[in-house]
Amino acid sequence: MLTKSNFKEWFNRYKYAELASTSAALITSFFSKIYSGLTTAYLITFAEYLAFYGVILFSSYKKLAKENKLLNKKTSTTEIFKLVKNLILEFGYPAFLDFLFIRPFFMYWMPIIFGNYFFGIIFGKIAADCCFYCFTIINYEIIKKKKN
Repeated sequence: MLTKSNFKEWFNRYKYAELASTSAALITSFFSKIYSGLTTAYLITFAEYLAFYGVILFSSYKKLAKENKLLNKKTSTTEIFKLVKNLILEFGYPAFLDFLFIRPFFMYWMPIIFGNYFFGIIFGKIAADCCFYCFTIINYEIIKKKKN
């Protein structure tokens, strides 16, 4: 059952990564003056991914290291590999589908549909994020349940 605390947890987990990826998408959208629409759509997608997963990896490691520090133990290589494995399970196939098909599709078509490049990029990002998070949050909740 979905509760307010679920949404708060998800928001807190993804907020900084989303802020970074949105900023990267908007900055990269300026390449539309140089490259074709489809090339720019993939450049935006790549920049978003680099920003998003950089923040997710950094914040997940920072959280793990903080938990270990409270327990007075060092973060082991095994724990880092487990962290990476769980991130791959959480984001794996949603990221694959999103990167190759969903996000470029929305980043290409939404500016055309809206007739305004800036709003098209924003709405394209929102549409792609909705698809992405449907799968990602399900994976995240499954991983959480397996830990408990």
